[in-house]
Amino acid sequence: MVVGLGPGQRDLITPRALASLHQAEVIIGYKTYIALIKDLISDKQVISSGMRKETERARLAVDMAKQGKLVAVVSSGDPGVYGMAGIILEVAGDSVPVEIIPGVTAGTAAAALLGAPIMHDFTVISLSDLLTPWEKIVNRLHAAGQGDFVVIIYNPRSQGRQQQIEAARQILIEYRSPHTPVGIVRNAGRVDCQVVITDLENLLKEEIDMVSTVIIGNSETRLENGCMVTPRGYAL
Repeated sequence: MVVGLGPGQRDLITPRALASLHQAEVIIGYKTYIALIKDLISDKQVISSGMRKETERARLAVDMAKQGKLVAVVSSGDPGVYGMAGIILEVAGDSVPVEIIPGVTAGTAAAALLGAPIMHDFTVISLSDLLTPWEKIVNRLHAAGQGDFVVIIYNPRSQGRQQQIEAARQILIEYRSPHTPVGIVRNAGRVDCQVVITDLENLLKEEIDMVSTVIIGNSETRLENGCMVTPRGYAL
């Protein structure tokens, strides 16, 4: 099983995900995500590892499943959105059955805290170029701007990547007003969550890091009573 834990808050873990954790004999995951559910898995065999160990975790999970163990590989958010679902399916092939347990994403959790910014067509773009060439990310940002999509940005800035969010803002401001509403949510769905609404012009004045999700409105997104709203087009 590949289990989505949601953004972190306990009541945003789905009942199906909780049941999967209860059923599993072995829990495998990134150490930060394992820590989120430590009290739920104290009676399980737990295997955790650090960043950039996704391939190793996938191979270990498949090997243990082949031995007859019921294994749960955990991801934050939804395991099919920048999570472990894909690599598990690639490694497993037809050797063992795989079940994907969906979860609440950081994007949808952040959107709910901001209001209703993704009521119309939107795209999700990660600014991490560890696995995707930066040139391809730039092309996708231009396409999102040209298509007037609301843009959810994952992995906007880290200690080693300071310029990507600046470049993304510069690209999108070519296609929409500098007064376009922008929401920044740090640690969406966790106890230390922080929510800021600004605009495209002033985006870079705010604190943005790897635990931030940035949602940039489209040409119709507006503020209603302090909330971001992207109209669907209903007649009112």
